[in-house]
Amino acid sequence: MTREKENTGFICQNCGREVLPLTDGSYRNHCPFCLYSLHVDIIPGDRACSCGGLMKPIAIDYNPNKGFQIIHHCQKCGFERRNKISEDIRQPDDINAITSLMRKQNL
Repeated sequence: MTREKENTGFICQNCGREVLPLTDGSYRNHCPFCLYSLHVDIIPGDRACSCGGLMKPIAIDYNPNKGFQIIHHCQKCGFERRNKISEDIRQPDDINAITSLMRKQNL
């Protein structure tokens, strides 16, 4: 699958808002408004996972190489994955949603 195919917009299955593709060469893997994701990848971007469960944002972590990341937990199968926070100029991840998540974990 090419990056162009991976980098498509979608409608969030959690909050129903329109999510635009990224403009920074990466691809969008979670909603910038509610921060939810879908469990659709085995390897990031491959869309090869049949689970399809809604992945709830449960925490924020910091990786010195990748920056701040959202930890997502699949509500269907329990799988967890980390995704970089997006600072895309058209539709960055909602800072209020990020800080709310950080407050819940006392960071």
